[in-house]
Amino acid sequence: MGLIHIEMFATLDLVGQSPGGPDEDPVGFPFGGWQAPLLDDVAGAQIGAAYEGTDALLLGRRTYDIFAAYWPHQEGGQDNEIAALFNRVPKYVASRGRPDLSWAGSSQLGPDLAAAVREIRDKHENVKVVGSLNLVQTLLREKLFDRLDLWVHPIVLGVGKKVFDGGAVPANVSLLEPPVASPNGTVYLRYGLSGGTPATGDMTAPDRGTGRNA
Repeated sequence: MGLIHIEMFATLDLVGQSPGGPDEDPVGFPFGGWQAPLLDDVAGAQIGAAYEGTDALLLGRRTYDIFAAYWPHQEGGQDNEIAALFNRVPKYVASRGRPDLSWAGSSQLGPDLAAAVREIRDKHENVKVVGSLNLVQTLLREKLFDRLDLWVHPIVLGVGKKVFDGGAVPANVSLLEPPVASPNGTVYLRYGLSGGTPATGDMTAPDRGTGRNA
């Protein structure tokens, strides 16, 4: 069985909407493209390395349409390595509509999304979910992910769709490697889904060294 990797770019208040450009999701959101001014060489290298070993993409309809219009035309350019990868691997699209699947290697998932994702995980080693906030909410709710790569950027927007926006269920995650900060203050965090549900405690207990009994 392979791994489902969720790749998310978020602000400090965990807004994940439209990081790449103003046309990604323009209705009612004034900060499309908020990520671009915060990119630097360190963050760019981290993002590129995160795609190593990817053998399939799992995308929501909006992200798929954006990628399909862009990546097929980028081979040989500055982003050739990622373009070649994206153009080569299978692309699975979660959509209730009828997307244009003319991008080579694309196919639409069936109506039972959870079952379809489990089937994809059985077929591939490393399935990457990029953006696709609506799809991510389903994956979080169903615990249909194994890794969460989160780039937290030093900016607060106060508005916009959030990474954890009502679709998550209580879950434990484990930090898989030390956090890495870029010169601009973006922090890269890689988590793995752990078993069980979050525990609770009492910070006023004597062994906590705080509260009434401290």
